[in-house]
Amino acid sequence: MTLPPDQTTDRVPDAAEVSGALEALLLLADEPMGELTLAEAVGAPETVVLEALEALAAFYDETGRGFELRRVGGGWRYWTRVEHADVIAAHVVSGQSGRLSQAALETLAVIAYQQPVSRGRVAAIRGVNVDGVIRTLLARGLVEEAGHDAETGAAVFATTRQFLEKMGLAGLDDLPALAPHLPDVEELEAELSALAAPVVGVGTEKQTETQPEAAPEQGPEDETDHQQDPQTHAAPAGQDEEVRA
Repeated sequence: MTLPPDQTTDRVPDAAEVSGALEALLLLADEPMGELTLAEAVGAPETVVLEALEALAAFYDETGRGFELRRVGGGWRYWTRVEHADVIAAHVVSGQSGRLSQAALETLAVIAYQQPVSRGRVAAIRGVNVDGVIRTLLARGLVEEAGHDAETGAAVFATTRQFLEKMGLAGLDDLPALAPHLPDVEELEAELSALAAPVVGVGTEKQTETQPEAAPEQGPEDETDHQQDPQTHAAPAGQDEEVRA
């Protein structure tokens, strides 16, 4: 059966037609991509892909772009041009020398003392999302992925050698102990006792003040009875219950 001209499937795209797709793939690549891989991705023969890549490399050179397309390591990848190395180095160094935010310091401390620890565990300890902060720490070279959690399969993070160098530590055993920075149990009990003491004092003063007020309400006969019989000189029953309570 012969397909109509508009339904044929054996048409081969040319280099100009796949150039845009190749650029998009290479922009996302974090390692060199081979011609075969690119050809399979765009659905074109390797010869056509090679022609398109060479044309793109020549175009970048002719127009003086800040990047170039190189064939290295058996694949193709974008690279910044050598003449801009000083600008790039200065920018990277200035970014690395910036101080860490309070959130980054707290996250780094959790990882340092709990490592290896997952992103979710760090977020649970701090009570906030830490995705952006961990990306910053990874970019600074202070933490790195250290495998996966055996139960959940999530990536776990640990500090790097650069972290030790920045902190002036020979190893993780040199990290300061957390115990001296935590409140002592006796101190907590003393603080709780100090807070509870004024409450008891106020209650005692109120009870002491209420006892004399009941005396004027007694009749003359009651006063006489109390004077004649000291054993009957006692606080009313209602006051006794209040004191016991």
